[in-house]
Amino acid sequence: MSAIEVVELTKDYGDVRANDDISFNVESGEIFGYLGPNGAGKTTTIKQLLGLLSPTSGTAKILGADIHNEKALVDKKESIGYLPDLLGFDEEVTGQKVLDYFASIRSDERREELLESFDPPLDRPIREYSRGNRRMLGLIQTLMHNPDLVIMDEPTVGLDPLKKDLLHKLLESERDRGTTVFFSSHVLSEVQRICDRVGILRDGDLVTIEDVNSLIKRGGKRVRTRLSKDLDLSDFVTDDMLNVEKVGNAAQFTYTGKVKDLLTYLDELDVEDVNITDPQLAEIFKHYYNDSKTKSANKSGGDR
Repeated sequence: MSAIEVVELTKDYGDVRANDDISFNVESGEIFGYLGPNGAGKTTTIKQLLGLLSPTSGTAKILGADIHNEKALVDKKESIGYLPDLLGFDEEVTGQKVLDYFASIRSDERREELLESFDPPLDRPIREYSRGNRRMLGLIQTLMHNPDLVIMDEPTVGLDPLKKDLLHKLLESERDRGTTVFFSSHVLSEVQRICDRVGILRDGDLVTIEDVNSLIKRGGKRVRTRLSKDLDLSDFVTDDMLNVEKVGNAAQFTYTGKVKDLLTYLDELDVEDVNITDPQLAEIFKHYYNDSKTKSANKSGGDR
């Protein structure tokens, strides 16, 4: 059974369609990245999965519970850890009281373990917390009851580089233990680092779902080359070259053809140097946003 099953999920806000007929599955024991810029509709999807928003149409199941079945969904929430983008802690209570409260309604078997990695000042009231300390407290609250499914909305916002690295390692460890992780992000580097599969959301549409390695391979190769003389782009560029940038006798571009053919072609042009690498996810992501047809007016809107 998939940990999350989404079928034709749609959410309208008047003239704005935040999610448009979205369908996907998240398999048990994988890290699934839900990728898109602010306003793409990521948070709307998450809130529908958790029963915090009712869909306009379509449905979903989370750990086997239909999101339209309130009782079944409530029962499953004991096995779910949720870290929202905006943390709504009581500003006047201490971090210790926050964790004690959540422990009273679930459990906290992993509290001490998590405090070894994430160390917010538990004796101080939340109003004195930095953004990073709030995020660390939220991470502990999300994971301390050892959930089967973890849903995170922009989980690294506010964390310093060291804590981000600790979180990435923790999520990889959770996956290895069989935990399912679903998180939304606009940080392309972290998605590329830890995700098994990624879904790319654009203006409410899910434009692709692929495993990260396949997505990168399908994106072609990133090429940087330098010739012995100044480049004339009109003579240099082929149909397999995309996003060509030229400076003097050097050029960089994405190549979608066979590498063997590229090397044969460059050899005829008296190349001094060439470097060929896999593209970064950022370049592939840009492709899905820049080459699309203009969206209709009912897809416009702000953060969702």
